[in-house]
Amino acid sequence: MQILKQHSDHFWYMTPVAETDRPILGAVVGDTHTLMIDAGNSEAHTNLFLDALAGQGIKRPTLVALTHWHWDHIFGLSALTDTVSIASTATKAGIERLLPYSWDDVALAERVEDGREIAFCAEAIQLEYGEDRSMRVVLPTVTFEDTLTLDLGGVHVLLKHVGGDHAADAVVAYVPEGKVLFLGDALYANLYAPSWRMTPGQTLRLLDVLDQFDAEAYVWSHGQVVTRPEYEKDRDVLRSLARITLDFPGNKELITAQYEHLTERKVDEEEEELISFFVNGSNGEA
Repeated sequence: MQILKQHSDHFWYMTPVAETDRPILGAVVGDTHTLMIDAGNSEAHTNLFLDALAGQGIKRPTLVALTHWHWDHIFGLSALTDTVSIASTATKAGIERLLPYSWDDVALAERVEDGREIAFCAEAIQLEYGEDRSMRVVLPTVTFEDTLTLDLGGVHVLLKHVGGDHAADAVVAYVPEGKVLFLGDALYANLYAPSWRMTPGQTLRLLDVLDQFDAEAYVWSHGQVVTRPEYEKDRDVLRSLARITLDFPGNKELITAQYEHLTERKVDEEEEELISFFVNGSNGEA
């Protein structure tokens, strides 16, 4: 069950759903505008969020910002006909590539076979939409290159194109008044590679960029809202593994041994998965 949660006077969010790949949707509430962060993976997802906001007396969003082009963050945009949509120019280009696609089972299977689609995304689309594949891909109205600051009235949102392994067009949204950093999917692995991967260089660069934000709350789109200490724990794991991978590229055994020596304990399941991502990335898989 999805729940609308209030983080602060200015920031609300709806919890994600793993089975149908519904990410967290956010709302930054100002005196003059409400900004929705990400458009949802379907009109049903979007309308659920809008209804939940209305139930709390929150003004309907007049603006929506997209964190990247992947289907689960943009397919609800067709339900926001009265909302100004904002994305990086790179995100718009990514969405444009989806315009000619069909979404029936045969078309999805063909794209999974040739690598343009991910099997679990195809399955999530089938679960989210059932037999009705009437989704309509909509392009954003406003685009920006590197950064864009929005004044919502008493609260601001800085949108910054940060890129990363998961999506080259990844954008984060920072709310300075509440010290909230909406990460989107920026720190996740590249899922469109033959084997899911992270590259140490991109990871270290991106972590350095994110360190520039003075945040106290961090939003992982397919996870939860975490505190700064919780985020820093995850960040430090990623940074350590990325640095070790640079010393032992592609060598899972040595990376694991060096990390266990550094931490003085055995790797856990999540760290083992991250190591496999870094091994795939340092082996040059595209």
